[in-house]
Amino acid sequence: MNPPLPTVTARQVARAAEKLGFRFDRQRGSHAVYIRSSDGRRIVIPMHKGRDIRVGLLRSLISDMGITPEEFQGLL
Repeated sequence: MNPPLPTVTARQVARAAEKLGFRFDRQRGSHAVYIRSSDGRRIVIPMHKGRDIRVGLLRSLISDMGITPEEFQGLL
């Protein structure tokens, strides 16, 4: 079974991604694109003010970053 994930905002996800080497590339509307040049990984974070990232999307973003949920929690 998957471990429970904390409730996080888009800004917290972006900070965690930056700790992993992702850099802000561009934004279109409310979607911010972060890219890691070392391996070319790209993630898109919806930056909706006042709204938390839903669990399914958070799991997808964690997977796209190439880390485990436990590693993500350590970055918060």
